[in-house]
Amino acid sequence: MDSAKESVTRIVPCPTCHTRVKWTAQNRNRPFCSERCKLIDFGAWVDEAHTIPGDGEHQDVSSKDLGTD
Repeated sequence: MDSAKESVTRIVPCPTCHTRVKWTAQNRNRPFCSERCKLIDFGAWVDEAHTIPGDGEHQDVSSKDLGTD
């Protein structure tokens, strides 16, 4: 078996609805199953339902704080 010729399609769960999704270049929405699930996830980030933990010191930095105009 030549691994270059062997193609295994990875199946992953959609992060929003958990539908099984093929992880392929043809799936423009990967890892999501649809544009709708992608937008639901994006909205959760905008509403700050999803966050990346930080150190607290740099939580609310604006361009004024950086000394740029």
